[in-house]
Amino acid sequence: MNNAVNIILGNSNSRFSGVTSTMLQVLEVQKAKAEVVVLGAHHLPADVRSVSLREAAEWARQSRLAGRSTVFHARRNNEMIQALLLRYVFLAPLKIVFTSTAQRRKSWITRWLMGRMDGILSTCEAAARYIATPPDQIIPHGIDAKVYLPAADRDAAYQNLGLPGRYGIGIFGRVRQQKGIDTLLESALGLLSDYPDWTVVIVGEITPEQNGFVEGWQRRIDHAGLTEQVVFTGKLPFEKIPEYFKAMSVVTALSRTEGFGLTVLEAMSAEAAVVATEAGAWPDIIESDRDGYIIPVADSLALTAHLKRLMESPELRAEMGAAGRAKVLANYTVEREAQALLDYYCWLADS
Repeated sequence: MNNAVNIILGNSNSRFSGVTSTMLQVLEVQKAKAEVVVLGAHHLPADVRSVSLREAAEWARQSRLAGRSTVFHARRNNEMIQALLLRYVFLAPLKIVFTSTAQRRKSWITRWLMGRMDGILSTCEAAARYIATPPDQIIPHGIDAKVYLPAADRDAAYQNLGLPGRYGIGIFGRVRQQKGIDTLLESALGLLSDYPDWTVVIVGEITPEQNGFVEGWQRRIDHAGLTEQVVFTGKLPFEKIPEYFKAMSVVTALSRTEGFGLTVLEAMSAEAAVVATEAGAWPDIIESDRDGYIIPVADSLALTAHLKRLMESPELRAEMGAAGRAKVLANYTVEREAQALLDYYCWLADS
């Protein structure tokens, strides 16, 4: 255990999101190295303590008496508010750090809250450019490379999912235009009839407000005679998602805007070839022509060109997949992220 710093993590959103996923993955590593409690029980493992504001304040006071500092890590606006309530209403002795990932101009309330933090982090260069004062550090997210493993036999992994065809082009995330589903489908309409062994696999929840979007595309897919080559899986259990990454030959990440975007790292870790837009941290991560391709947002023509190249060359897919996995292991594991955060908490506590 790290006896210098105790950690309070914000967990204010009941909906499972990318922020939630990041927090939980880092928590799995940090709880073995430091004392951690979490404000909010949403999605927590059974061996992690959830606390109220009053309990968190008392925990921070007891930590001080035991000679340990407490750091509150907030990742959302309401978590910054919770941390400030702990400090100024409950009089908890703690330092507060906020991680800013959004790539947009901050609202006045976000700027006001950030101005009252003891430390600011970001996850990539693009997000850091939207922070008025440069962040203390840029600590990129990592993923669990032991979960997102390459398939021993990708063909078998694909067949085991019961999907049509032999090869998959995947896209992951809630189904909506912002995620670039339309960019992929526009490209697919011009490609798939020439590649009958290939299937586009769209993995993610379809919320009621997106039914019209999906139905409109389904009509176009059916009209093009590609019904069997485009699959909407709907929402899948979280534990099933790595199996789909293992099975895909190509993974696309085509968001118009993105905070960070773990999809690319998860795909690279599973040795899938990757095509991603210039959103989130993806330009920081991908070296085009080596471990993936970067294309402009909403550019279906560029996507088509890169997909065609990958679909026609299993050797290229294998080379890019291996290079991607090596990059993740060297730079983007959750263990590396968690340790960098712990080191930063210790620095902040001493400053």
